[in-house]
Amino acid sequence: MSQSETRELCRCEGVTAAEVGRAIAEGNRTINDVKRRTVAGMGICQGIYCVEHIARALVEAGADSTTLEPMTPRPPTRLTALGDLDGG
Repeated sequence: MSQSETRELCRCEGVTAAEVGRAIAEGNRTINDVKRRTVAGMGICQGIYCVEHIARALVEAGADSTTLEPMTPRPPTRLTALGDLDGG
């Protein structure tokens, strides 16, 4: 595996360029598709650093850059103990 393939595209989730490339090769053609397949963009930064790299990889694979839609933002969630939900 080359150095570019092992490079992390998503620092928060540790997703590499190779993983994103595999997701695209498997038919994931939008930023959201790649996000769902690899979890890139689901970390604490919510894609601030990696979405541009994912979009570039999609364009290199033949996606039309003028029709790529931005990633759907989702606020990160935190685990909550059931006891915290009952109010006491």
